[in-house]
Amino acid sequence: MRKLFRALMVVGAALAALPAAADDRLNVVASFSILGDMVRQVAGDKAAVMTIVGPDSDAHIYTPSTGDAKAVTNADVIFVNGLGFETWSDTLIKASGTKAKVFVSTAGITPLKVEGEIDPHAWNALTNGVKYVSNIADGLAAVDPKNASAYQANAKAYSARLMALHNRATADLEKLPKDARTVVTAHDAFGYLANAYGLNFLAPVGIDTEAEPSAKDLATLIDQLKKVDAGALFVENIASPALVQQISRETGIKIGGRLFSDALSERGGPATSYEKMFEHNLETLIAALQKGS
Repeated sequence: MRKLFRALMVVGAALAALPAAADDRLNVVASFSILGDMVRQVAGDKAAVMTIVGPDSDAHIYTPSTGDAKAVTNADVIFVNGLGFETWSDTLIKASGTKAKVFVSTAGITPLKVEGEIDPHAWNALTNGVKYVSNIADGLAAVDPKNASAYQANAKAYSARLMALHNRATADLEKLPKDARTVVTAHDAFGYLANAYGLNFLAPVGIDTEAEPSAKDLATLIDQLKKVDAGALFVENIASPALVQQISRETGIKIGGRLFSDALSERGGPATSYEKMFEHNLETLIAALQKGS
């Protein structure tokens, strides 16, 4: 990793000396696919948006490339999630030599904690998603004030759609029985969703997908699941299904489908935007929990 970042520093220094391509649009870089979609919705046709960590890819364990360094070097604006999600972003941005303005999209959001660690997956509550949108619009307007009204108009329309989806999620999930609200995922990415919509998520791995559960922790979780009668297990698009499959075998709890946690799906998949991702997760959760109730 150190060798890679030294190489990125050399590439970044060389690229910083090159003239930028002529284009009236802003060059915007977003750290991962979910955030990239949010930025595109707010920017509209006023910006070219590049995402570093793409669909179905895990930002927790991502290693930046020289292509990423080039994109960051040439950027006018960079949006990151913050809350410790992109452990590699500070080094990449510094090594690139970029003069871009960097905005933290979770600014103003009160973070949740998991076993004493800050949970960075704030987008999994739609009310937080609206705050992301506001921060993005403010960041774009600060760098490109002549198009501020367009960014704010796009943000207003987008936020209205997100709040309509939030209200639908609240109403639909309220119909679930109290004893059919516990689910299990591969890693702890859904704390904000659980907190916002009255669900209980359990996971054998913490907030970081690099972590591995000990045999003791896994045995404790399996015993707990047998007692609480979890409604369903779910695999994730960014994690191996092996651990969830093992839990299913040992508890008899069925796998209720696949959730999208830290990344959108590739083109043609069910979660190609933030809105579609949330709709897919909502419908998948409800279908599985209703069967199990």
